Amino acid sequence: MAVEESKEMYLETILILSQKGETVRSIDISEYMGYSKPSVSRAMTILKDGGYIEEDYREGIVLTKKGKKKAEEVYDRHNTLTKMFESLGVDPKTAAEDACRIEHYISEKTFKAIKKHFLEFR
Repeated sequence: MAVEESKEMYLETILILSQKGETVRSIDISEYMGYSKPSVSRAMTILKDGGYIEEDYREGIVLTKKGKKKAEEVYDRHNTLTKMFESLGVDPKTAAEDACRIEHYISEKTFKAIKKHFLEFR
């Protein structure tokens, strides 16, 4: 897995877990993603050093403004691509899995064109 893809997956996971209204902890991320605790811990250090998250023992893991912006972009790509694939007749599970793969590699230019086209014909 490429570094950028990994970063995006972690940020998206933190966003999803934080939307549930509970404190996000490394163990929650580990369980959600199916990754080992040491892998998640290392990733959190990288994200913190990059200015994407802040960690506090009371508040848990919180996205910074920069981290939230990136997480929301990835989540938007995921949701848009999933809906598009489903509208083409792809079953929801396959649509979500394929969207998850593509969301990290599609260019911004192509994604904007897909989103514009998809929204026009919805």
